[in-house]
Amino acid sequence: MTIRVTIWNEYLHEKNNPEAIKIYPEGIHETLKKHLSSEKDFVIRTATLEQPEHGLTEEVLENTDVLIWWGHMAHGKVQDEVVQRVADRVRRGMGAILLHSSHASKLMKALTGCSGRLLWRENNEKQIMWNLKPFHPVTQGIGEYIIIDGEETYGEPFGIPNPDELLFISWFSGGNVFRSGWIKNIENGKLFYFQPGHETFPSYNNPQVIRVIKNAVRYLKPAGFTEHTKSIWLKEPVVE
Repeated sequence: MTIRVTIWNEYLHEKNNPEAIKIYPEGIHETLKKHLSSEKDFVIRTATLEQPEHGLTEEVLENTDVLIWWGHMAHGKVQDEVVQRVADRVRRGMGAILLHSSHASKLMKALTGCSGRLLWRENNEKQIMWNLKPFHPVTQGIGEYIIIDGEETYGEPFGIPNPDELLFISWFSGGNVFRSGWIKNIENGKLFYFQPGHETFPSYNNPQVIRVIKNAVRYLKPAGFTEHTKSIWLKEPVVE
């Protein structure tokens, strides 16, 4: 069975920041697509901020099982109508993987009701991401930890809801710790937040980071709507 994946990216840093251009010359979305395309059951499309409706039309979302979202410098430019469209699709069963600075996106706030605030600094610090649940489907093949030689530091306190499943906690060489991989159930869908991926560091070329994302796609995919469940969602509410 195929899994329909849409990778959404602002695609702004990789046009203007020389360091980001050097690491992701075709954009973060294309790098992720290249790595995920090795999975024969993944059918992948990409979408970016500057496309009409940010590339996330009703048709695209209705044909997406798992949405991967990367945002940073243009959270405020994402149309509220599109955010609510995506959030509604997650509530109806679509999986959502929010990466790195997407903690501050409108989508994170719409799905969790939380600010996503955190501590941060860009000091190229070493990160050790400890695998808290080595037998979980998302962490399969990862081992005890992931080492990233240089990343943007994120630190607690982190303004998020209590996760339903906490999978990774990170230590940075500057001393901070951070809940860097967790899952929250959103009605009939699931949200997975995964922290690595600053635009000026090559974290999306780390095989273990990519393995986690691939595993998460498989774990978050919906079972699929039956005609019965579809009719429940489409029914008008009963007004007494």
